[in-house]
Amino acid sequence: MDWSGHSIPDMRLEARFGDRVVPVFCARPNSIWAMISDAAARNPDGEALICGDRRMSWREVVQQSAQVAAGLQKLGLRAGDRVAVLLGNRIEFVLTMFAAAHAGLVTVLLSTRQQKPEIAYVLGDCGARLLIHEATLAARVPDAADVPALEHRISVSDDSTSQFAALLDNAPSEAPAMVGEEDIAMILYTSGTTGRPKGAMLAHCNVIHSSMVFVSTLKLTAADRSIAAVPLAHVTGAVANITTMACCGGALIIMPEFKAAEYLKVASRERVTYTVMVPAMYNLCLLQPDFDSYDLSSWRIGGFGGAPMPVATIERLDAKLPGLKLANCYGATETTSPSTLMPGELTAAHIDSVGLPCPGAEIIVMDGNHRELPRGEIGEIWIRSGSVIKGYWNNPQATTESFTAGFWHSGDLGSIDERDFVRVLDRAKDMINRGGLKIYSAEVESVLAGHPAVVESAIIAKPCPVLGERVHAVVVTRDEVGAEVLRAWCAERLSDYKVPETMAITRDPLPRNANGKVIKRQLREALADAQPLPSSCESRYP
Repeated sequence: MDWSGHSIPDMRLEARFGDRVVPVFCARPNSIWAMISDAAARNPDGEALICGDRRMSWREVVQQSAQVAAGLQKLGLRAGDRVAVLLGNRIEFVLTMFAAAHAGLVTVLLSTRQQKPEIAYVLGDCGARLLIHEATLAARVPDAADVPALEHRISVSDDSTSQFAALLDNAPSEAPAMVGEEDIAMILYTSGTTGRPKGAMLAHCNVIHSSMVFVSTLKLTAADRSIAAVPLAHVTGAVANITTMACCGGALIIMPEFKAAEYLKVASRERVTYTVMVPAMYNLCLLQPDFDSYDLSSWRIGGFGGAPMPVATIERLDAKLPGLKLANCYGATETTSPSTLMPGELTAAHIDSVGLPCPGAEIIVMDGNHRELPRGEIGEIWIRSGSVIKGYWNNPQATTESFTAGFWHSGDLGSIDERDFVRVLDRAKDMINRGGLKIYSAEVESVLAGHPAVVESAIIAKPCPVLGERVHAVVVTRDEVGAEVLRAWCAERLSDYKVPETMAITRDPLPRNANGKVIKRQLREALADAQPLPSSCESRYP
């Protein structure tokens, strides 16, 4: 399979980051600011940003971004300096990101879910000189003694006390800074589910390549209107939403937070055409009792990732919104978002796949000895493309361990078939080994997601002195349902050894880190605290 029929721009091989040779788009902007200014040149009066009652055209976005850039330079910031951003989903987030691109600064994105010690670590590690933060999060800003490199702090609020206004009160900076394609544009710190988080360095060329992949494969134009319902500080928000809409010159509707009822109102009112969300968000929309009362006929592309989309959700969306094409996306911070995309017309027929390699992406599956495996066999997924980052900030050891000849070692277990469809089964560290039988949590979680009472679930290993590990499920439900009912549901659809033998059923959401990923380590610790290791592991599923 390939991307024929999707008007993919011409590509060629080029050297990247010294020792890599990867396919890249021949015609492309040479910086993120060039991409932004091109959007304004092509669509100056078109809507660019909408957030609540605030609306800005591309002409206004470019002008105000240049004003903020001048304000940043007035503070003494120079090309290459790091500007940390601790903001929720708001227009100032985008203006800061664009202003940094104009001034040649490096934007360091922080999650509003991070706490003071986490923020202090990131600020110290990247050596940020400026922090722009929500006024309501001032208590989380580290003390000066803990972050000596941090010279400036600017708060943002929706009233007259906002210090961000001073950055706008400048004549626009005239000439953008000269930056190279391989210069760092953003640093996003990885999840940190084990050990300290690592700062992934996204270069201008990485961001541009990924944005062009989204635009060309999804056939986005200036007429498209995207809704940002995921955090803008995540790679999905920053790239799949912000820079992708800059690439096509379309409009970005910003939601401060996702609430299904409000999402449907905004999507209908603003005639949204394109989204990228996690499957649970689609399901929560479908659960709204007044779903059918909203006109969502303009919604044509529904990107999703992070978890499998239940077949039942796909079927319900197809019945209610026949014009909506669902497109599975698989990627990571280290790949600047997309590595695979599923053409919308193929989703229903390949529900177990995360799609085809994106244009210019090379995906291989390797065994434990770093040897390529034949098609169809399961191993670790390695990815090389124009979107793959150079490495981690100030961490050469982690870079050496995670990258080989331009390939990023994903840590995901999966396979790729003869037609190039990629399947992702589990994180290598989360695979369960039950007496030599391998169980991939994603498969069991997908089956549970199909039950009408289940909101989400997480499969983890439960230690057993006989078999080593057995299957335990933490299940979030919206209706009263017993463990026996859910086990029977799984038993009809899975091999007996994959059926969860114990379950914890809750109404509370699963614990997640700042990037929204489920923290399975925390679930394993909670299981160990609640249930001491049994002397035997008797089960109805031998």
